[in-house]
Amino acid sequence: MATASLDGKVALVAGATRGAGRGIAVELGAAGATVYVTGRSTRARRSEYDRPETIEDTADLVTAAGGHGIAVPTDHLVPAQVSALVDRIEAEQGRLDVLVNDIWGGEHLFAWDTPVWEHDLDKGLRLLRLAVETHAITSHHALPLLLRKPGGLVVEVTDGTAEYNRDRYRNSFFYDLAKTAVLRMGFSLGHELGPRGATAVALTPGWMRSEIMLEHFGVTEETWRDALERVPHFCISETPSYTGRAVAALASDPGVSRWNGQSLSSGALAREYGFTDRDGSRPDAWRYLVEVQDPGLPADASGYR
Repeated sequence: MATASLDGKVALVAGATRGAGRGIAVELGAAGATVYVTGRSTRARRSEYDRPETIEDTADLVTAAGGHGIAVPTDHLVPAQVSALVDRIEAEQGRLDVLVNDIWGGEHLFAWDTPVWEHDLDKGLRLLRLAVETHAITSHHALPLLLRKPGGLVVEVTDGTAEYNRDRYRNSFFYDLAKTAVLRMGFSLGHELGPRGATAVALTPGWMRSEIMLEHFGVTEETWRDALERVPHFCISETPSYTGRAVAALASDPGVSRWNGQSLSSGALAREYGFTDRDGSRPDAWRYLVEVQDPGLPADASGYR
């Protein structure tokens, strides 16, 4: 199923430097949207991540895909910067149709399976600020512009569906709390936006082959299957484009309000809308985790992609 055109639509992808944010921005651009991409990593200055990806690179990829990418350096923990960003979008476009809250920045801040009393407190609190407070600040400033025209969409990007996370501990106290809070934001914003003509959802990728994940396993997008010998369940992984296509499908769906307040996944939406990942497959990671990985069965993605 081809995604309908988003020509004339304006999107803000907050946290678009790499990973899901970059994938979402590029796929919105591929559908024809004007996409403002934000983050702290620029060609002039790296964030605390100290990685090579930049928001300018993301904007260039958006434009190359067929949209119009606009990079705006923004620290979403600084309300004045977010306010200025929204003022710029208003001045230049007069509208905002899609807001994607993908700000995260926490990979280096949490320790796996470490109880809260042993976890570095400063890092844990910093994670919560980056993963939760930023989303609240951005929504506070951006939603009045998004609500000016009916049909707006807000996507809160998280890790895990509400159903999956409800009964499972996710890595650490701070990580678990952050991802659960973002899931709840999708629900709460749906309650507030629905009666006002807009839609909010929480969306999770599956096991995503982000730049950081590929680097961690010592592979590239072209050679990712080489990691399966060491990490067999990586067979269910997906590219950031897959989540991007999920957002593009939602943004172009005139009936998107039926999802308002819900927790969604890239794999489930692929079945609904008919899009695929870049290799033509449809990975359904969260069903795979429940039915194969978590029960301890041998890795086998047959029937799950």
